[in-house]
Amino acid sequence: MLVFNSDAESETGIPTSPSYKPPSGIMEELEHTCPLPRTTLTEPAPFADETSCQCRAPHEKLTVAQARLGTPVDRPVRVYADGIFDLFHAGHARALMQAKNLFPNGYLIVGVCSDDLTHKYKGFTVMNEDERYEALRHCRYVDEVVRDAPWTLTPEFLEKHKIDFVAHDDIPYSSAGSEDVYKHIKEAGMFVPTQRTEGISTSDIITRIVRDYDVYARRNLQRGYTAKELNVSFINEKKYRLQNQVDKMKEKVKNVEEKSKHFVYKVEEKSHDLIQKWEEKSREFIGNFLELFGPDGTWKQMFQERSGRMLQALSPRQSPTGSPTRELCTSRSPSPTFQWPFNNKTTPPSSPKAASASISSMSEGDEDEK
Repeated sequence: MLVFNSDAESETGIPTSPSYKPPSGIMEELEHTCPLPRTTLTEPAPFADETSCQCRAPHEKLTVAQARLGTPVDRPVRVYADGIFDLFHAGHARALMQAKNLFPNGYLIVGVCSDDLTHKYKGFTVMNEDERYEALRHCRYVDEVVRDAPWTLTPEFLEKHKIDFVAHDDIPYSSAGSEDVYKHIKEAGMFVPTQRTEGISTSDIITRIVRDYDVYARRNLQRGYTAKELNVSFINEKKYRLQNQVDKMKEKVKNVEEKSKHFVYKVEEKSHDLIQKWEEKSREFIGNFLELFGPDGTWKQMFQERSGRMLQALSPRQSPTGSPTRELCTSRSPSPTFQWPFNNKTTPPSSPKAASASISSMSEGDEDEK
């Protein structure tokens, strides 16, 4: 029983193990077969000039109809797509996805032009060639990457890489003194069109950066880049740093406003609850007050009861009718009219002291008479 190392994979897609050596004659046979599409994505796609297994099998020409019907496993349809692929984005990935899935058994080879060739025919790039190569190697749809790809495809290049079809969008690509660099590919019946992704391109991304240059320069200065690295003058550097400080202050003011709004909202909510509770308590207090001091309240009843008791206590008690004392009193002769003995005047004394003096004099007069 053979145990294969799943992490190791030959360029033909067949797992290998350091301890396993295929029988004699197998490797010679494999050298005459085409590399198979990648089945695992644990490693980046290989470079064409570094592959140990070159396609040496007889490569019969295929038509598009034949390729769409499907080919044998050991004979994948080799599709080639080329480009600059600067600032690799979703539009690039979608075009490669279409190229990979043009045929049931497709092997996608991607050619990337070098910096010298790109700067000569198209212009300066943001990413250098090595960065662009690596971006393509790590795209899941790519099976093989060709470095320093030609600007115009020659028959020798197509034969060398055993290319069956070339995939690109159908818009004429005028460059290098030609109205369409893919004209001879189309005439040979080897061109298969793909659809462009509208709304995104490398030029669009660069336009955004140029349009918002100040924003990105200020952002990178804030992140620690120097003015020299950003090619920013001394005056612009100070201006950008001042703008960053102003933005920070605006952000702080905005945060304070949001916090104050939140605080005011909480205060309003709590004050509403307090007012509601105060109203409930005030109603309860008014009800208790009216119950105690109202027209028919408890306090009035208590006051009436106490008033009645006081009047009853202060009023003289009447003797019963027909008592012996009453009869005795009525049987006596009426007593003479009482007069104040103050100089034969009938006016009562003007003060309690005078009254006491008169009473004492009366008592002395009574003793004299006795």
